[in-house]
Amino acid sequence: MDRYLSETRLLDFCEPAVVELIRARGWAALPPERRIGALYDYVQNEILFGYNESDDIPASRVLLDGYGQCNTKGTLLMALLRARGVSCRLHGFTIDKRLQRGALTGAAYWLAPRNILHSWVEVLDGERWVNLEGFILDRSYLQSVQQRFTTAQGPFCGYAIATADLRNPPVAWCGRDTYIQRDGINQDYGVFDAPDDFYARHGSNLSGVKRLIFRHVVRHRINARVSRIRRGRW
Repeated sequence: MDRYLSETRLLDFCEPAVVELIRARGWAALPPERRIGALYDYVQNEILFGYNESDDIPASRVLLDGYGQCNTKGTLLMALLRARGVSCRLHGFTIDKRLQRGALTGAAYWLAPRNILHSWVEVLDGERWVNLEGFILDRSYLQSVQQRFTTAQGPFCGYAIATADLRNPPVAWCGRDTYIQRDGINQDYGVFDAPDDFYARHGSNLSGVKRLIFRHVVRHRINARVSRIRRGRW
């Protein structure tokens, strides 16, 4: 199981910022049964939902940004889990970009590929692999969307959400699988020891000129919109 605990270029949990975070939060002293929940809650709610410059950035950079999406928040969560001796791996997919409509609009939506690289974290809890995807959206953002669509019933797709029940999506850690975008998955790439292996095989979501435009212009507009949604300023 050593490969599920190893540090990698992206899972850089020996970087000083990550080490200091673990020390400051007292996570080193947590008993094993509380580790997953504490780390999950931190990444879910203190690393806000937002779009980084790329999917394939290291955990320390996600921490510095203070925000992330499915792939980048997953990288940070994996780094923190491994730093505390919790085995984990990545499961890679693509999702239909329709679930991003609303969070992404105009040029941002046009730039996004039809099939967007997506991932969740699989964590070894006792003898079971548990799927963790519900950490993608911070609580404030999700609650704002729920308040906007108070009459939504049945499947909901949009605003970075694809779930069977917008009112009660399974996003809180309670020892079971958590999901918030699973219903938008359209291709399964299988499991990988680390995000490094996933991106080495499948690349990242954007390349070339589109990547430059996204990095320097579009993502800032997206993040501004996400921030407005979080504050209820639609």
